[in-house]
Amino acid sequence: MGSEEKWCVVTGGRGFAARHLVEMLIKYNMFSVRIVDLGSSIELETSEEQGTLGEALRSGRAQYVSADLRDKAQLLKAFEGVEVVFHMAAPNSSINNYKLHYSVNVEGAKNVIDSCVEQNVKRLIYTSSASVVFDGINALINTDESMPYASKHNDFYSATKAEGEALVLKANGRNGLLTCSLRPSGIFGPGDRLLVPSLVANARAGKSKFIIGDGNNTYDFTYVENVGHAHVCAERALAAGGVISERAAGQAYFITNMEPIKFWEFVSLILDGLGYERPRIKIPACIVMPIAHMVHWTYKLLGPYGMPVPQFTPSRIRLLSCCRTFNSSKAKDRLFYTPIVSLQEGIQKTIEAYSHLKAEHEHKREGPSKASVYLRGGTAADILLWKDKRKTLIALLVLMAIYYNFITPECTMITALSKLLMVALIFLFIHGSLPEKICGYRVEKLSASCFSLSEERSRSIAITLTSFWNSFVRNFKSLSRGNDWMLLLKVVPLLVCLLWCLLFRDMMIGAMEVST
Repeated sequence: MGSEEKWCVVTGGRGFAARHLVEMLIKYNMFSVRIVDLGSSIELETSEEQGTLGEALRSGRAQYVSADLRDKAQLLKAFEGVEVVFHMAAPNSSINNYKLHYSVNVEGAKNVIDSCVEQNVKRLIYTSSASVVFDGINALINTDESMPYASKHNDFYSATKAEGEALVLKANGRNGLLTCSLRPSGIFGPGDRLLVPSLVANARAGKSKFIIGDGNNTYDFTYVENVGHAHVCAERALAAGGVISERAAGQAYFITNMEPIKFWEFVSLILDGLGYERPRIKIPACIVMPIAHMVHWTYKLLGPYGMPVPQFTPSRIRLLSCCRTFNSSKAKDRLFYTPIVSLQEGIQKTIEAYSHLKAEHEHKREGPSKASVYLRGGTAADILLWKDKRKTLIALLVLMAIYYNFITPECTMITALSKLLMVALIFLFIHGSLPEKICGYRVEKLSASCFSLSEERSRSIAITLTSFWNSFVRNFKSLSRGNDWMLLLKVVPLLVCLLWCLLFRDMMIGAMEVST
């Protein structure tokens, strides 16, 4: 094809999947490519500078244009002389901000459509998401395009993506513009900055051993090169003319690797390939969901003050524990799409691309951990850090006994102390009555010194209490003067958590009273 005369635009061209599409379009010599993104200039990685993209930019077969989808004037300029637009730009899906997603995914889509119509663009391929039909509750098994949009979406990203897709499909035929929408599911591969890096971060933090749900939920993943290939297939189908174009245009298509796999098996293959422990401990989703809601509420409260975007959210928990498989027969039939990279090959390529994150390259911590430093060793550190498992288990049993015997029955302070004293006396009496040996095991008797308090020990306790009180007064003064914002941000979440615990306790008590 005469690439000098045929230009295409890839919006969000510096994104994960878009980079692979740009490379593919240049390699196939289909079009000269205009890369549109937010950055004021394009910054190439070393591999890109020395590869296809760098050469294309130097030769003029590729251009970079800085433009914001929310500015129609910038888009009109970027779309001048363009035959095809691949609209792939979208905000980070992990940021659940409605205003951001609506302005880009809906209002931005309107600007893209209007600019295509005014600049006589012939074809518009929209990158949607398989989540447009996912409500976060019901499983999706071999779902096809006859499934309507979810009445209530799992997050704002999916909701606004569905709105943008509907606008693109409705625009089919305007001023001769042909449109279609692709819905890839679970994109992975080299260049991904979310899935694999987060898996490795969790593995290094010791969190990868847990499975959310029963571990049997199946999933459809799509290797990133197959996503790029699907866009090329869609463009060729729309450009074919006749019956092929008529059948392809105005439609949405699920794009997958056509190889469903258990979600946690996929995760295990990635982690295992990088040398980390496979997930093995199953935790019901209903147990972790309240914690995820608490994290989400805390972010809503502290997000404006700089709290980083959490990954442990209710929408993520639903994605990790639900079945989500899709039927790509329609894409195969009308776009002639079939994966060019198998799932197994894609996983292997992904592992090779992230070889620098392998466990063998993990930086080993020198010296004690922060938790050990803060706890300063001793019995508390042994219990809380599981250094002495016997002490930890005993402490847990004691706490459980205290909770069920003193807190659950709503004992008053005097009643609780009386019960505790009675239990202690009974224990001491029985322990003192035991023989020196039982079945060959020596019974350690409590010496009288255990109940006495030396002068040195008394002084140490008094100094500790005084130090604690002085520290409390200093912090209180600092808060009252409004000098220490970091201290406020530390105190507020603790108080909020305490409030939630009390409210939850009151709700449970109320529910028990109603049931009785």
